[in-house]
Amino acid sequence: MSSDGSTPDVQLSEGLEHTLDEWEKAAAAVLRKSRKLADDAPDTDVWSRLGTTTLDGIAVTPLGTPSLSAGLPDGGLPGQAPFTRGSTATRELDGWDVRAWFTDPDPERTAKDVVTDLENGVNSLWLSLGTGGVPIDALATVLEPVFVDLAAIVIDAPFEPVEAAQALADVIADKAVTAAPGTSLGADPIGATLRDRGVTDLDVAVRVARIAQPLGVRAVTVDATAVHDTGASDVQELAYSLAAGATYLRVLTEAGFTVEEAAGLIDFRYAATDEQFPTIAKLRAARRLWNRVVELSGVTSAAAGQLQHAVTSRPMMSRYDPYVNMLRTTVAAFSAGVGGAASVTVLPFDEPLGLPEPFSRRIARNTSSLLISESHVAAVTDPAGGSHAVEKLTDDLARAAWELFGRIDATDDLDAALGLVRSAVGETVSARALDIARRTRPLTGVSEFPNLHETLPERRPYDRPLEVHRYGGEFEALRDDRAADPVFLASLGTVAGYTARATFAANLLAAGGVDTVVGGPSEGVEDVLAAYDEAGKPSVVVLVGNDAAYETWGADLVTALREAGATYVVLAGKAAVGADTTIAMGLDALAFLRSIRQELGA
Repeated sequence: MSSDGSTPDVQLSEGLEHTLDEWEKAAAAVLRKSRKLADDAPDTDVWSRLGTTTLDGIAVTPLGTPSLSAGLPDGGLPGQAPFTRGSTATRELDGWDVRAWFTDPDPERTAKDVVTDLENGVNSLWLSLGTGGVPIDALATVLEPVFVDLAAIVIDAPFEPVEAAQALADVIADKAVTAAPGTSLGADPIGATLRDRGVTDLDVAVRVARIAQPLGVRAVTVDATAVHDTGASDVQELAYSLAAGATYLRVLTEAGFTVEEAAGLIDFRYAATDEQFPTIAKLRAARRLWNRVVELSGVTSAAAGQLQHAVTSRPMMSRYDPYVNMLRTTVAAFSAGVGGAASVTVLPFDEPLGLPEPFSRRIARNTSSLLISESHVAAVTDPAGGSHAVEKLTDDLARAAWELFGRIDATDDLDAALGLVRSAVGETVSARALDIARRTRPLTGVSEFPNLHETLPERRPYDRPLEVHRYGGEFEALRDDRAADPVFLASLGTVAGYTARATFAANLLAAGGVDTVVGGPSEGVEDVLAAYDEAGKPSVVVLVGNDAAYETWGADLVTALREAGATYVVLAGKAAVGADTTIAMGLDALAFLRSIRQELGA
């Protein structure tokens, strides 16, 4: 609806117009047919049923209409237009820069992986150097076959940032070439402070900048994945990146660099998640926000543009059912490409398990290749530009991030700023955890449809892994310590009568590392008791059946099961049959699973 309450026309194609009333009616009919909307509910309820709200409280509309654009205040951010048309990302290639990540401490393996990736679709390299990564003294060997004037090299070495920067500078000097555009020495002491990992002295940025400037490469990376990995929301990630970027501008200019030089020495790294539209809008908002920061700082040259490197989110990935990560990273890479990132890194699907293998590296690089070459996602610059829904979401994210950035930037020092960030992130982590516990934010293969009997691929462990707040971490912790005893599913009636609730209960219990035994078809209490006895009389029982069966003989079955040895009886549904508790959609799954595991002695 528009701000004045009217229903505007929506142009669907030339010569054909439909009103929002017609769309609401058609959408409501579909939802009622699938029982997702009550028959007596107003058609306007489709907006709440189909729309979503981010953890920042920002609405993602199911339909973009001109009223969304009309509702944007003139001027957007202070001094800017309300739309983020076009892209300021630098794309030298036909598509985005496909950037592979390397962290294997074995120099021979890394050297082989580098050559394989470059020969099969990768355009640039991102190397984790020093403690926990590729040895710094092996960098020259690893890059020996690489044309560093054609393939950008980006490094991060939180424990030895200056030494790593000098090592890459020496490689470039030895090759006597101009480093490829996008090359970065990757110093990020603020990110090291946030992660509590590495050298945190801000002077590192200055020392690395002095190494970078003569080479014409970037010196400092504002790595917003540092805050994303702790559980931050999109707005918090954006605000943190602005605060860190502004701090680096101040540090560099105070050290004698001009503001133009300082801006040209900084690049940015953001996380791309499988939440498609928020990721697209976040990257678009990030460029708009940074352009405003440097504009207010007095930058007028090409250095004002934000050089973006998007990396598929680590927290969204799962250790269990890791092949699902291929789907997550595909959506994330698509979103990063559509959002206008200059470079995109698809992390291998087995990244949560340990060091990637050749197969997972191949899948990772081919994800971008498929999106660019077969799906033609990069054929249009900023394909989301002008979309009413995406423009509104971009504007909402930008405004919220600008407000939070103002509060962060107003703090007395870096410690206070990061304290404010950590506090805000803590609230987001709690809100997300509650959604995941209630399974209103489902995680496929973890909280939903888990494969309890899967065999995980084995990987070599990281030397010094990053600390990442994985969204499914609490469920995965339960899976790590599987319950020794199963739960008996006391099935009432025919297969058709109990399958739906049996499936629901089995999936719920499997998500907590609890196996189940199904009794099978039954016609009465004696049939169920016979199956219960054959299953070994588990202490915990879940009744699964339809409401008619519950009403007819559910209470008698509960009594009989208790007499046969069941110590805790659960009912799938909401019938009153004397069970200890009930389970249904919307329950706190984690709390329930922990209580069941306690009953099982796990």
